[in-house]
Amino acid sequence: MSEVNHVWRLRKRPIGDITDDVLSYEQEAIPEPADGECLFRLNYLSLDPTNRIWMSDMDQYMPPVVLDEPMRGLVCGTVIKSKNALYKEGDIVSGLGVWADYQIGSPETVNPMPDTGPVSVMDAFATLALVGPTAYFGLLDITNPQPGETVVVSTAAGAVGSIVGQIAKIHGCRVVGIAGSDEKCDWIKNDLGFDAAINYKRDEVDVALAEVCPEGIDIYFDNVGGEILDACLKLMNLKGRISTCGLISQYNATEPVAGPRNYSAILMQRLKVEGFIILDYAD
Repeated sequence: MSEVNHVWRLRKRPIGDITDDVLSYEQEAIPEPADGECLFRLNYLSLDPTNRIWMSDMDQYMPPVVLDEPMRGLVCGTVIKSKNALYKEGDIVSGLGVWADYQIGSPETVNPMPDTGPVSVMDAFATLALVGPTAYFGLLDITNPQPGETVVVSTAAGAVGSIVGQIAKIHGCRVVGIAGSDEKCDWIKNDLGFDAAINYKRDEVDVALAEVCPEGIDIYFDNVGGEILDACLKLMNLKGRISTCGLISQYNATEPVAGPRNYSAILMQRLKVEGFIILDYAD
């Protein structure tokens, strides 16, 4: 066990892109657990788009990180000390923590991970703790995909999008992914089994979508909002469904973001558009 703790603290609210002075990297004393708590050493930290939301003082689904406090994150670690019967030394825990080598856990923040069997702890945490459930519930619970339907996924080579596309294929859908490079497009088609891929940095997305979705779009899994959402709205079929998982095209915006130009499609095509946060499915 180290004699010092390394901690990232939020020092200012970012405006636009994150700059080097937003976070500071500190050496501090290792905290001691109180009754009912444990001390654990960080093994893995999940870096997610929602980290950017937590940095900003804006309306969101949980309070933003307080200035000068450790940065919040989804974590996995090993228990070093325990003052709670729920945890014993050597247990692997996961949940909501901070960007620090050593940190305090309680039943409100972290829980012991179950036996992951043949799956490594790293893979179980990376896939099953957040992004897998996000893809699973965001697609299946909100959009109810049916065999033969066309599903479009943005950030399709990302952690959530890549799983969404594979689940949609399992359910017999035709899947189109939107990604940011030819390498990513090749990966989602050749390795993950997507039916088509669009490089939004090279292709005109609305033109390319019309070519690869000649019968329209039944389901759009939205991770980005903005212009790609508008392009998909134009092609949505009657009774189409949109699952709004993220809006990463606007998290760094410094001016008010314009609403969708093709908003009328929601009425004309009787669309269902529903946002969700994976915490909605915690139980």
